[in-house]
Amino acid sequence: MRPARILIADTIALARDTVLSDRLRFVLTSLGMLIGTASIILVATFTLAGKQYVLNEIRSIGSNWISAEHSVVGGKSTAWNDNLTFDDMEAVRRNVKGIVAASPVLLPLVERVEIGGGRTLTINAMGVSAEYQKVRNLDVVTGRFFDAGDSDARNKVGVMNAKVARQLYGSVDAAVGETVQLGEVPFTIIGVFKERVDTLGQTEISDRTLLVPYGTNCYLQDHPMVKQIVFSATDASSVAPVSAEVRRIIQSRHRPEAIYEVKNLRRLLSVAANTSDALTLVLLSVAFVVLLVSGIGIMNIMFDTVTERIREIGIRRVCGATRIDIALEFLSQSILVSLVGGLLGLLVGFAIPLTIRLLTKYDIPIPGIAAVFGVIICSLVGIFFGTFPAMRAAQTNPAESLRHE
Repeated sequence: MRPARILIADTIALARDTVLSDRLRFVLTSLGMLIGTASIILVATFTLAGKQYVLNEIRSIGSNWISAEHSVVGGKSTAWNDNLTFDDMEAVRRNVKGIVAASPVLLPLVERVEIGGGRTLTINAMGVSAEYQKVRNLDVVTGRFFDAGDSDARNKVGVMNAKVARQLYGSVDAAVGETVQLGEVPFTIIGVFKERVDTLGQTEISDRTLLVPYGTNCYLQDHPMVKQIVFSATDASSVAPVSAEVRRIIQSRHRPEAIYEVKNLRRLLSVAANTSDALTLVLLSVAFVVLLVSGIGIMNIMFDTVTERIREIGIRRVCGATRIDIALEFLSQSILVSLVGGLLGLLVGFAIPLTIRLLTKYDIPIPGIAAVFGVIICSLVGIFFGTFPAMRAAQTNPAESLRHE
C-alpha cells in the first residue's frame, strides 16, 4: 500500500494535469471566482476608506466639539429672556472635568461694507473668545487669530472668513491690515481663517463671518446676547459624559421651564459609521452572490467532467482505486480551480488600491484580513460545490462505468 502522503501528492498532480488538459474551460470557470474575490477585497478596501474619510470630515468640524444653546420651539423661546450667559460658561468650566476650551458665541452683528462700484456686502460680525479657534478646529490661512490679550484689552481686531476676504480684497493676503467699519468703529483685520471642511452653511460660521473678541463685540450692541456656548472635551471618549454634565449645570442655573440643547458630534459619527457598515454588508452580499454563482458554475463543470470521465473512473476502480481516492481526485480538482481564481482575484483586488495610492494623494487603507477572508471563502466554495460531483463520481458502479461510451 502506498503511503498517504504519496496518495495525496498523486491526487493533486492528477487534478492539476486534468485542469491543464482543458485550460480554456477551467480558466472561464475560474473567472467567476476571480471577480467575486476581487469584489470582496475592493468592497472592504473602498468602504473602509470611505468610512474613514467621512468620519475624518465630521471630526474636522470641531475637535471633540460640544455645543449648548437655548432651545427654541415653534420659532419662540421656551423661556423668554432666560438666555445663556457668560457666567454659565464659567460655571461649566469650574464644575465639569474634561473641558479643555470654551467660548461664547454672541448673536452676530450684521453690517454692510462697501465693496466698490456703489455695491455693498453684508458682514456677520460674531463675538467669540480666543479659544474658539481650538474648539472649532479652524485653520488660520494668513495672519493670526486674536488672543486672550486682545480680548482683555478689547482691541478692535477681527479674523475674517477666507471666502469673504477674497470677495472684498481679491486675496487672503491682501485682507490682512485692512479695516472694516462696524457701525462707527473701525476693526483691523489681523488674520484670515477657514473651516477645515466645507460644512455647507450647517454651522454658526457663514461665508461672510468676521470673528471679533466678544468683549469688544458687546460694546457694539445695545443688548448683547449669548447665542450659544461651545466647548471642547479632552478626548472623544469623554464627550458623552461631559455633555450630560454641561446640560445639568446649565439647566440648574435657569428656570425649570427653560430648555437647553446640548449637542455633540457623537450621534452624527455613529450614524455615519452605521451607514457605512450597512453599505458594506450590502456590497459584500453582492460579492457573495457572485461567488455563489461561480460556485454553481464550478459544480456544473465538475458534473460534466465526471460524465466525460466515467469510463476512466470505472477502469481506476477495477485497478484498485477506492471511492475515497476517486472523491479526493475530483474534490481537489474543484478546490484547485476555486483557489486559482481566488488568488488571481486577490492580486487584482490589491493591485487596484495600490495603484491608486501610488498615482494619487489618497492613502487608501488595504485591510490584510480581507486577503485571509478571501482565501478561506474560495476554499470553502471549492469544497462545498465540489463535494457533490465528487460524491457522484465515488458512487459510480465500476461495471456500469466500463460499459459507458
